[in-house]
Formats: sequence, C-alpha cells, structure tokens
Amino acid sequence: MKTTVDIADSLLEEAKAYAASRHVPLKQVIEEGLRAVTERKSTSKPFKLRDASVGGRGLQRKMSWDEIRGMIYHGRGE
Repeated sequence: MKTTVDIADSLLEEAKAYAASRHVPLKQVIEEGLRAVTERKSTSKPFKLRDASVGGRGLQRKMSWDEIRGMIYHGRGE
C-alpha cells in the first residue's frame, strides 16, 4: 500500500543513511521500525498505578470542593 507520511527531514536522512549502510531499501527500514513499535506495544503490560494511599481517617466531616479548596489555599494569594 502506498501512503504519504510527513516526517522530520533529519529523521529521514538518518533513516536513509541507516538503510544505505546496511544495503537495504528505505522501505524495509521503515517497515522494520513500525513492526518493532507495534510488537512492543502489544506485548507490554498495561500500566497499573501503585497504591500510594496512607492510613489516615480521611475527612472527618462532609465538605464541598469549594470548602476544601478554600482550606488548601487559605491565606495564599489574597
């Protein structure tokens, strides 16, 4: 399949030099690069955020976000 891709001139020059140094067509270098990226993505584990919670008791009374923000920023920028 033919397609048009806009890439940085410097990257294209690097890819051409890489292909020439290995005596392979630029198309092969591009295809190998795309395969490497797509294989890496499909085999990697999904990101999981570690549990960084602390053992506090949380808020002791119900407050709106405006009240919470007010407590956080109390005395700043006024």
